[in-house]
Amino acid sequence: MTDLFGNGQFSLFGEGEDRIPHPAPQDYVPDIPRIRGRLLAVLETARAAPATPWPEKKMRMWQTVFPNMSKWLPDDERDQLCFEFAAEIERLSKAA
Repeated sequence: MTDLFGNGQFSLFGEGEDRIPHPAPQDYVPDIPRIRGRLLAVLETARAAPATPWPEKKMRMWQTVFPNMSKWLPDDERDQLCFEFAAEIERLSKAA
C-alpha cells in the first residue's frame, strides 16, 4: 500500500500471520437463577420499606434496570415481577 507521495505505508493493524488474533465473539448466556434472585431481592427491599428505600437517583435507576433485567425471565414471570415492582414504586412514591 502506498500513501499520497508514493511512499510505502504500513497497515495500522498489521498484515499477514503476525497480526494479533481476535477471538470469536462469545454468546452471552445469562444466569437466570442469579437474575431472578437479584430481582426478588430488590422487590423485597421495596416491599419492606415504609418509604423510599433508595435515594432518588438510585430509585430512577431501578425503574429502568428492573424491567430490563427481567427480560431474561419467562414472559409470565417477567410480567408478574414488573407488575409487582411498579405497584411498590407507586406505593413508595405516595408515601413520600
